[in-house]
Amino acid sequence: MSLNPCADAMLVELVPPDRITAISRYSKDPAATSIPADVAARFPGTTGTAEEVITLRPALVIATSYTAPATREAFARAGLKVLYLDSPSTLAASKAQVRELAAALNAKAQGEAMVARIDAAVRDAASTAPPVTALLWIGGNLATGDETLLDEMMKAAGFSNHAAHYGLTYTGYLPIEHVVADPPRVMIAPEAPGRDAGARATQLRRWAIRRSGAKVTQANFPRQLVNCGGPVIASAMTRLAQIRRGIAQ
Repeated sequence: MSLNPCADAMLVELVPPDRITAISRYSKDPAATSIPADVAARFPGTTGTAEEVITLRPALVIATSYTAPATREAFARAGLKVLYLDSPSTLAASKAQVRELAAALNAKAQGEAMVARIDAAVRDAASTAPPVTALLWIGGNLATGDETLLDEMMKAAGFSNHAAHYGLTYTGYLPIEHVVADPPRVMIAPEAPGRDAGARATQLRRWAIRRSGAKVTQANFPRQLVNCGGPVIASAMTRLAQIRRGIAQ
């Protein structure tokens, strides 16, 4: 049983469906999932409460390092085997996490195959051209900064993270004034047209950039590629490479 949407993304590729008791409820939310909706629909979802997990008695619980102490204690008292996973911020750490989970599932061969796909996608995305400045928006006015997994992936695909140029470390709020005063060559965002806050923020940025006259390419990066590492890295690197190769110097 997985209580984490990023663990869900690994789990559904590492073991057959009949070994999966439940996945996290987040994987059934289009704004939070990293797996296709039709895949998520095959499995029950769980809210991750101690009572719910203990009742289902899975052979292995895959939880996050942020799990509350009281919940950890309840799992321990119930005698459950639990693997606590953190949020890797580098490609190397993400691959190590794939191997850690695969070992816990007795699926080492599948884990190595997943790591090989990640490595191949990173190699295929590599660019020999000079880096292009870019901003990658997580949602709304939140951008990915330095020392993040997405930052390393951007650099591997031939981008220079302009949020780091602004001084943003990790993920944080980036005022539109910064962007208009010193715009990147590319703005990458997951929002599709709509009325939610994220879409409105995207529309405002585009309007402001048009008014400034700056040459900025807008590119879509599906929301499903923003949240997690693991097998998502391969798809994310492929999309980043597509964007980079479409930018004229």
